[in-house]
Amino acid sequence: MSNSPSLKAFKQPWTDVLRAYTQPKMLGMMSLGFASGLPYMLIYSELSFWMKKEGVDLHVIGFFAWIGLAYTLKVLWAPLVDRLKIPLLTKSMGQRRSWMLLAILGAVIGMLTIASSNPSESVMRLAVGAVILATAGATLDISIDAWRIEAAPTDEQTNMAAVYVLGYRLAIIGAGFSYIVAEYTNWNIAYLFMACVMALNGCIVFFIKEPYRDIRKKALTLKDSIAENVVMPFFSFVTRLGKWTPFVFLLVATYLISDKTMGPMAKPMYQSIGYTEIQVGLVSSFFGPWPVIFGGFVAGAISIRFGLMRCLIIGSILMVVTNGAFAWLSTVTDPKTAYLFVTVGADNLAAGFAATIFIAYLSSLCDLKFAATQYAFLSAMFNLVGKSLSGFTGIMADKMGFETFFLFSAALGMPAIILAVILQLFGPDAAKGIRKVDKVDTPSI
Repeated sequence: MSNSPSLKAFKQPWTDVLRAYTQPKMLGMMSLGFASGLPYMLIYSELSFWMKKEGVDLHVIGFFAWIGLAYTLKVLWAPLVDRLKIPLLTKSMGQRRSWMLLAILGAVIGMLTIASSNPSESVMRLAVGAVILATAGATLDISIDAWRIEAAPTDEQTNMAAVYVLGYRLAIIGAGFSYIVAEYTNWNIAYLFMACVMALNGCIVFFIKEPYRDIRKKALTLKDSIAENVVMPFFSFVTRLGKWTPFVFLLVATYLISDKTMGPMAKPMYQSIGYTEIQVGLVSSFFGPWPVIFGGFVAGAISIRFGLMRCLIIGSILMVVTNGAFAWLSTVTDPKTAYLFVTVGADNLAAGFAATIFIAYLSSLCDLKFAATQYAFLSAMFNLVGKSLSGFTGIMADKMGFETFFLFSAALGMPAIILAVILQLFGPDAAKGIRKVDKVDTPSI
């Protein structure tokens, strides 16, 4: 039987497409997306703005981006999250939910540590808190990604990805309140406030259901366990993708490189132009997420009708074009809010579309037997190059100037366009994210 989708699959009625979003499990996915996004924003965005305000050197701010490598290195402990049982918790809550709860507690501890620091005197405690927060956030992502993949059949993965992006972007709005709190109090209080928000939202773990799978039963011997949890997840990719494995892996590694590279310098650039905390908070955190959400739901709808690879190509082109808009913004001499609206709005619309498609593509590449490990491996690849470069962005922006730096970061997205086109034209179905629809238990909340 062919793995290719039938013509009927690409012509589902729009009512069926929209009905997929009304399932109860989508609400749980949205809340989990929020939990996933909040730690990342507080490390990757708000922290750099706070340090710049406190006079921390731009080079140091750039180096802090390497803390985000936890999201790349998570592949090292993903097999543990996939299989290791947490005493007491796993028995009562299940494999996925117990790890979610543990990671959320770790994220709260990281935020509280950051809240007790003073970067104007020393960044050491700030760095420790950021490392705890990043490690917990990465662990949370492992368990959430696995739950998402297991909680819905293959043909609903794009819908789940769209709702995940919605929750993730709502986290950006939530993180935006930190700017307002910081404006009227200070950043220490702002991070304390965010810790409370994280803890409150984390209660969703007690209401979602654990997806049951016989394929997650523990191996009987140590040898079998190593083969099942370490060797087989990676061998599975090569078996299904064959000679196209390097092309797929290169596409995964380069697809989001533009955003990963330019991200740490966006907020410092805003401040260097003269934008205030209120302007940045209003546009980036309150207005900014809505274009992302819209782009995500558009991607979720049209990918069902037209296929992942075509939409993947469109997303990669949009990211290169809109990321280049930051080079223009860096040249303005009058920090009008409208300029920020246009630049951030266009970039976020493209990012929402591209990220949703990319998440669905990665999910479609995963074998349900190794959901957490394989997804962590793929996400590690797309984080590795971008995160490695991001540590040098402070030096690069300082030497190049913001305009040249943002043009350079936009150009980094070109290889992904070329690879996506090659896979679309010549690659096999497996490399295009096309597989048989699996029959799975779909938990609700």
